[in-house]
Amino acid sequence: KTKTFPLFAPNCDYTDDTIMTVAVAKAIMLSRQEQYEKNGSGKGFQEFLVETMQEFGRKYPHPTGAYGVRFSQWLRQNHPSPYGSYGNGSAMRVSPCGLYAASLAEALELAKASAEVTHNHPEGIKGAQAIASAIFLARQHQPKESIREYIARQFDYDMDRSCDSIRPDYEFDVTCQGSCPEAIIAFLDSRDFEDAIRLAVSLGGDADTIGAMTGGIAAAYYGIPEDIALTALGYLPDEFIEVLTRFNNAVNK
Repeated sequence: KTKTFPLFAPNCDYTDDTIMTVAVAKAIMLSRQEQYEKNGSGKGFQEFLVETMQEFGRKYPHPTGAYGVRFSQWLRQNHPSPYGSYGNGSAMRVSPCGLYAASLAEALELAKASAEVTHNHPEGIKGAQAIASAIFLARQHQPKESIREYIARQFDYDMDRSCDSIRPDYEFDVTCQGSCPEAIIAFLDSRDFEDAIRLAVSLGGDADTIGAMTGGIAAAYYGIPEDIALTALGYLPDEFIEVLTRFNNAVNK
């Protein structure tokens, strides 16, 4: 319930949010490569996504902030099906969709597709779309008030709040409807990237996931300070850094 804490510490680590975000980034690149080559396996984005999420989920099974029970079961299934969740797992991993999309419509489409493989409840899809669209609009340097108005209008979230009004009574909530609006508000209230992360954590809820959602929007809007980026990358496996490097090159080319 405070913004005053060490941003990095010796026991920092990546989380399930990190792993699945990298999986989404890799799946987007694989599916786009498939489209360009037009002579590959015939797989679409969702098929690549299921494969990459299961590959990384099985390879990195014990992250800080462990996978939920139903998602852990999904990771081990041979032919996994979505399980109607409206948890914020769909929104924690969606940032590559908002970063890669060439239009707001594509951001919404990619977010929906990324959510549906697990979180096919309407609220699970809506949460992913809200975060992805906020990231896309932030990339376009839309005014914060325009982003606030769009999210309120499009997703019927209560955006007429501040972190200071949310913080005193906010509790741990892993639903999209109980964490996605708060994550977006943390970005809207922020002064810069680091302040956005501190605000997200200060709410006192599902901090790693709210931080992932807020951080994705803030990164698109402000950029990430080099010292913070380099320190954070030091916690990641080389495989993740390779995927992120290729993804950033694809986004910025």
